[in-house]
Amino acid sequence: MKLLEAKQQFISSWGAFGTHWGINRTMAQIHALLLVNADPLTQDDIMEELHISRGNTNMNIRELIKWGLVDRVILPGERKEYFSAEKDIWKVVRQIVKERKKRELEPMLQLLDKLEAVEGDKRDKNVKTFVDTVSSIKKLGKQADKTLDAMIRAEESWFISNLVKLFK
Repeated sequence: MKLLEAKQQFISSWGAFGTHWGINRTMAQIHALLLVNADPLTQDDIMEELHISRGNTNMNIRELIKWGLVDRVILPGERKEYFSAEKDIWKVVRQIVKERKKRELEPMLQLLDKLEAVEGDKRDKNVKTFVDTVSSIKKLGKQADKTLDAMIRAEESWFISNLVKLFK
């Protein structure tokens, strides 16, 4: 397979995978394009390569920057803005986990805290069932939160060696 074909297949596949990670296909494709490019690209480069509109490109680049996956790059003597993605995949994964945790897990845990404090007689079987269920979900969520925090802080080699031990 030639580089151009492999690059196109990677960008297309990364776009499809991205939808499973909580980001839209175009955002993931832009990220993939920047990941596999040795040099930073301009917005025009991205638009041309992926055949997408200026507005779509601009909106998705801004979101990738918010996620901490893409940086603006200033090249000496250039007036255009360039963009580059972090190439260290471990850093990329940690950043995605951090963002997903902030956007999904933390709000869920806050909601569960409120729901756990439901009013009613704790001896009533309906109240007890509700509180027990919410508490169990919250306990699991807090454990997931601790695990994700450890992953975010961990070095790649430590995390992978402990993950391997877990599955033995």
